[in-house]
Formats: sequence, C-alpha cells, structure tokens
Amino acid sequence: MCGKECSTTGRYVSIDGVKMFVCPDCAKYGTFISSAPSQVKPKTQRHVVKPAVKRPAKKDVFEKMTKTLVPDWAERIKKGRMKKGLSREELGFRVGERTVAIAKMENRDLRPSDETVKKLEKELDISLFQEVEEVHLHTSKTTGGRLTLGDILRMKEEEHE
Repeated sequence: MCGKECSTTGRYVSIDGVKMFVCPDCAKYGTFISSAPSQVKPKTQRHVVKPAVKRPAKKDVFEKMTKTLVPDWAERIKKGRMKKGLSREELGFRVGERTVAIAKMENRDLRPSDETVKKLEKELDISLFQEVEEVHLHTSKTTGGRLTLGDILRMKEEEHE
C-alpha cells in the first residue's frame, strides 16, 4: 500500500475484504491471513452465439419509378403560370407553396416534390412528368454482371460511331 518493497518480510492481510501482500508497517491496517491466498483462477469468457438476423431482401427503389420530371420543367412552370395570367403569389396560394418556392422552381433552384408537381400540372394544365425509358446495359462477363469503367467507355464509343 505504501510502496515499500518487502519481498521476504511482507505479510498477507485482508483489508476491506481484499487479500494483499503488504509490508509489516501496512499490515496493521488489515486482518492477518495465516497463509498465502490460493491462486485465483482467471475467469473463462463465455461466448454467446447470437442467432443470425434475417433481413428482408433489398428492394430496388427505382423499380416502381415509372415517371420522371421533364428536362425543361422550370420553363414549363413559368410559361404555364404566365399563360394563365397568374402571379407567383397566386400560383403559390393555389398549390399550397410559398411565393419564394415558386420563384425558385421557375429559376430551377428548387426541384418540386412529386406531390407539388401533380398540383402544378392540374392548376396550369401542363405536363411535367414523362415516362421512364428502360435502359439495358451490356455488362462485362468477367465482373459477374456488374458494370465496369471499361463497359462505360465501350458504350460511349459505340454511341459516337
């Protein structure tokens, strides 16, 4: 306890329930133990094997996606609003959007949510969605069906020929 070395003159005592080897001066703080304590066996660690968690199969989020915004959606919103003779504030009120949001949509700074797109289409009599075309990619046989950079380069070369 005190830090003195006492390899031969020390004593085994119990201090607050802890068995320790101390110098004769520190032995007065504990209860004398007649012999050396037995070797303490190290605790064996128990490994618990948890059952594997079954996770649902990954879903392709693009599988149900059949429509996408047309490339010129911002221009169509602005032209549709002007054709109807509406201000940004009036259009925003009718579709439940703030005037600033309408302005940002027309400037292509804010992509409208699908719900807002449907409201804009209905209010302005325009179409902002287009059908998604299915694209088939030819992949390398060496990568197990995954697309490689080489595959992309070959496709680009074929497009330009």
